[in-house]
Amino acid sequence: MGKRTETGVVIVGTGFSGLGMAIQLRKEGREDFVILEKAGDVGGTWRDNSYPGCACDIPSHMYSFSFEQNPGWSRAYSPQPEIWRYMRGVADKHDLRRFVRFGQEMTGSRWDADENRWYVTTASGDEFVAEALVLGVGALHLPMIPALPGIENFAGRAFHSARWDHGYDLAGKRVAVVGTGASAIQFVPKIAPDVANLTLFQRTPPWVMPKPDRAMPGWLRALFRAVPPVQRAYRDFVYWRLEARALGFNGQSWVMKLGQRLAKRNIDKAVKDPGLRAKLTPDYTMGCKRVLISNDYYPALARDNVDVVTDGVAEVREHSVVDTAGVEHEVDAIIYGTGFHVTDAFDELEILGRDGRDLGKEWASEGMRTHLGITVSGFPNLFMLLGPNTGLGHNSVVFMIESQISYVAEALRMARGRALDTRPEAQERFNSEIQRKLAKGIWTRGGCKSWYLDAKGVNRTIWPGFTWRYWLATRKVRRSDYELLG
Repeated sequence: MGKRTETGVVIVGTGFSGLGMAIQLRKEGREDFVILEKAGDVGGTWRDNSYPGCACDIPSHMYSFSFEQNPGWSRAYSPQPEIWRYMRGVADKHDLRRFVRFGQEMTGSRWDADENRWYVTTASGDEFVAEALVLGVGALHLPMIPALPGIENFAGRAFHSARWDHGYDLAGKRVAVVGTGASAIQFVPKIAPDVANLTLFQRTPPWVMPKPDRAMPGWLRALFRAVPPVQRAYRDFVYWRLEARALGFNGQSWVMKLGQRLAKRNIDKAVKDPGLRAKLTPDYTMGCKRVLISNDYYPALARDNVDVVTDGVAEVREHSVVDTAGVEHEVDAIIYGTGFHVTDAFDELEILGRDGRDLGKEWASEGMRTHLGITVSGFPNLFMLLGPNTGLGHNSVVFMIESQISYVAEALRMARGRALDTRPEAQERFNSEIQRKLAKGIWTRGGCKSWYLDAKGVNRTIWPGFTWRYWLATRKVRRSDYELLG
């Protein structure tokens, strides 16, 4: 029999969401919580993704907690080791490790209506019982691995970018990379000079903008350290610069056309071969898929030892990959740059609410629906951080997380030993409003398929519009949106 732990709040995950929620609870003087973490250290997606070249594509001074500013960021866009180091430092500073149960992967949870408590089970057979359950599981943690026909016959090495095999030396190897998303455009330029040849299987080309990255000068870091308000002012400047990009995503097509011109110039500068240029130029409006940034992706694809294949994978053989045009490419390794399960991430988790309602099954059939991306009707005292429709294409999700953790903290104060359940009409109002806005946006009208959309083609990922509007919407918990149970 596993061990049973009773507490006030169970938080799942130690990425920015879980750590932020724990810090918020500690600020309010609460220590009656535990954090469940499936791995052996904190950090979420920034712990898991250690592939060569992994870095953030939002400026670091914005992609960090407003209450834990780091004056020492080495670059405008920090590399993964630095972000992970920052997160571990935050966890240590706030003494969070003693609340974390490492190696505890949540497998399911059920709401007990008689006790008004959540019963959470983990893979190790332990049980955690709490009044509230806060999911900080994030969307980018379940690697999406395509079922390539014949992959079981492959004699070489195959791995996903989020499970990078650091023990395998790629030098002099023939490598196939499947996918051209945010991870691939970072690791392809890093491995291309070392491999014998690299065959990149591209389904849809991304729009790639130049990356305005630079080292942060020593004098500026010293100034940030000595005069924190200067760093706050710099952060505000970065915030509003990023926020302006929301115009383009939400129907102001001229902004995107301007961006496309810059991105096309980015291709033309690095790629002289007209055939390759044609392959790399998207035929959909910029912003429809995630806009990527890189200065070394196109130069890497122009190398003599790199080949871009726009035909799909027909089958994998013992030592090769055959494309749909029938061409056989001999390879020693296959690397998946195919992203993550996003709109179906909850299918794996069994979350049972009032009257045994199954969240994963409901969402699979009706689509993900929440109130403010945080609560779900029929699932009392269940809170999500970075839930459906609170992801961003233009600014830092850490800003969204901070809005959410203060909202959840207020909701918990309001519940005080009872339970809050979202009224169906409040949830319905939020969803119809958000889908109405998304219908006007580039994600719906841009002429592409993206991971923002679920199986039915509905955008369940992105927050449409300005983030300050989300901050306003979550600044106070509206008592009328909830029913108090118990």
